[in-house]
Amino acid sequence: MGELFRSEEMTLAQLFLQSEAAYCCVSELGELGMVQFRDLNPDVNVFQRKFVNEVRRCEEMDRKLRFVEKEIKKANIPTVDTGENPEVPFPRDMIDLEATFEKLENELKEINTNQEALKKNFLELTELKHILRRTQQFFDEVSLHIQIITRIPTFERMLWRVCRGNVFLRQAEIEDPLEDPTTGDQVHKSVFIIFFQGDQLKNRVKKICEGFRASLYPCPETPQERKEMAAGVNTRIDDLQMVLNQTEDHRQRVLQAAAKTMRVWFIKVRKMKAIYHTLNLCNIDVTQKCLIAEVWCPVSDLDSIQFALRRGTRSGSTVPSILNRMTTKQTPPTFNKTNKFTSGFQNIVDAYGIGNYREINPAPYTIITFPFLFAVMFGDMGHGVLMTCAALYLVLRESRILSQKTENEMFNMVFAGRYIILLMGIFSVYTGIIYNDCFSKSLNMFGSGWSVRPMFNPKGGNWTFETLSENKVLQLDPAVPGVFNGPYPLGIDPIWNIATNKLTFLNSFKMKMSVILGVIHMLFGVSLSLFNHLYFKKPLNIFLGFIPEIVFMSSLFGYLVLLVFYKWTAYDALTSKDAPSLLIAFINMCLFNYSDVTNKPLYRGQMGIQIMLVLIALACVPCMLIVKTMVLRRQHLWKKHLYNPDVHLSLQFDFGDVAVHQAIHTIEYCLGCISNTASYLRLWALSLAHAQLSEVLWTMVMHLGLSSRSGGGFFGLSIIFSAFATLTVCILLIMEGLSAFLHALRLHWFVSHTHTHTHTEDFWLCICSLQLCPAQPTHRFCSCLCSF
Repeated sequence: MGELFRSEEMTLAQLFLQSEAAYCCVSELGELGMVQFRDLNPDVNVFQRKFVNEVRRCEEMDRKLRFVEKEIKKANIPTVDTGENPEVPFPRDMIDLEATFEKLENELKEINTNQEALKKNFLELTELKHILRRTQQFFDEVSLHIQIITRIPTFERMLWRVCRGNVFLRQAEIEDPLEDPTTGDQVHKSVFIIFFQGDQLKNRVKKICEGFRASLYPCPETPQERKEMAAGVNTRIDDLQMVLNQTEDHRQRVLQAAAKTMRVWFIKVRKMKAIYHTLNLCNIDVTQKCLIAEVWCPVSDLDSIQFALRRGTRSGSTVPSILNRMTTKQTPPTFNKTNKFTSGFQNIVDAYGIGNYREINPAPYTIITFPFLFAVMFGDMGHGVLMTCAALYLVLRESRILSQKTENEMFNMVFAGRYIILLMGIFSVYTGIIYNDCFSKSLNMFGSGWSVRPMFNPKGGNWTFETLSENKVLQLDPAVPGVFNGPYPLGIDPIWNIATNKLTFLNSFKMKMSVILGVIHMLFGVSLSLFNHLYFKKPLNIFLGFIPEIVFMSSLFGYLVLLVFYKWTAYDALTSKDAPSLLIAFINMCLFNYSDVTNKPLYRGQMGIQIMLVLIALACVPCMLIVKTMVLRRQHLWKKHLYNPDVHLSLQFDFGDVAVHQAIHTIEYCLGCISNTASYLRLWALSLAHAQLSEVLWTMVMHLGLSSRSGGGFFGLSIIFSAFATLTVCILLIMEGLSAFLHALRLHWFVSHTHTHTHTEDFWLCICSLQLCPAQPTHRFCSCLCSF
């Protein structure tokens, strides 16, 4: 079927890397991103491995870079991101990088320390300047105004109580906030001047000020001394301000220069760390000249891996590296190749679990089924066009958006699924055409198939314009010749948009459509398991697994779908009123109840056929539950008799475990067929909800502006249209779109679950593409460097 529809064929290979070329070879393999290294030292402590010192040095460089990055963000300097993917530095370049980062860190720390000391001194001088100015104002006041104190601050209350009222305090607020030299925050401070007498009160006042962390400054006694001191303080403040400006300019230049290469430095350091981490997984032979590694790799990429090894060997050694394929009975990891288009759909499938090795990959089929089921619930031409345009914008500008590296998590999630959204929008346009629904309105593109001209008035004569205007509700009978001229060429006839029984008609149509699509989707999911059984050559799973499963579902729910099509073709406009209910017929079929006279049969011999189908479905249950278990036990006894059980210890069989596992699988499948069929009714429910919300939004918002006949109706319509557009985007596109997306995600669980035995213990671990933080990995289970 091709590698696109099945996980890649993997092989276990042994690598012999010369010590001087091992670093470069692992670097080339990491850039290729096609190998998974196995840990050949599971019993060796992490801190006792050969390259642990190199890993620690890389971690220390990474720590220094994070410190510099923090300073850059604090200074609000943008980091330059050109999208460059630099090459891995050679081991000898690590010393130069360490020296560069050490120098940069020390320089920044020295600048920060000096700047903090200067700011602290500047703060003290600024406080002293305000103190001298306020103190002079206190002394210059001719008269003191007595103020009624309604609330005494804690500081003043403490002074009053400890000094027993023998102090006089004046305070004033400093208008301009001052900068804290340690945190850089803006703080508001007050100036206090305290008058007291005696050394005893002086000591008490000092202790209280120290307890409240107040700064104490000397205050000259004479005005002349205060004036001279203030002049000196202002001069020192001006000098400090100039030094602070020069220091800040120097700091900005250092950080701006670092910001230009910060991303490249991060990539280089994390590449080196990933390489040494990988080298710690290898074995070292006794000669200490060769490293031995074991890797899982795709068979189709062996030539690329060999070429990467040759490139790595040329840069470090004259002895070529050797790749030797190994035979093993271990199950390889599952690996599915993806690209920027298929990665989103592969992630949807992997959300339910990872398939076993070489099983069918349902992701290619999900490319069609997922947006289609979404569109069935979201079907609207207008909303589909808006969604398509938004996704198309993201697709066309993906290169520029990727280079910007936004940190908005919500936007990154939407951008990662841009191709999914694009297909969802296109399919929504298609289903909107089928529903003939565009912003809750129908489009009359081909002319309605209904006609009122030959319709006769019950009171006599043809219908006239007066008859149409005087009667709010008139019935068009499709049984009258000439009223119904035939079906609408594409989609639903637009006349249903004004019919009073529109909801009844659409409910019946969409409910049956949901059941049909659901049964087809589930049968398709079960059918995929057949390809797995054929590939792995398991005839027992075909005859006692797949066939009973497909027969069980077809006998019950496949038959229900056939009844739907038969009812559509067997009844016309004249006989449709006497048509029996399919729901009641199906319930009576499962209960063997054929005495219900209110629901007559659809065709002759219906009772016999339905009894036979139910018995066939019931017979499939013990076939899956008991027969398969007994056959497995019989096969085990035959092998045990054929081989020596002492030699073939692997021939172990626990009948109880197998019976319980098969019982769980059978019960889950049978009940799942019923519950999942009911789950597909959400296609009808979500489609109905979306259409009704769209209609309510048009009627309650947009209709108000269109019905205005006043002179200012144009301006009112502009405002109302803005509100209508905002509500359409927020409610119908975002909220309803997310709801339909989640329900489509749930409906794909059955297809992803029925054909495969999922597992989550295998992960594809390698240094994929060696990028800093890629939004979407190029290959499945390839972890980016930031995970190391």
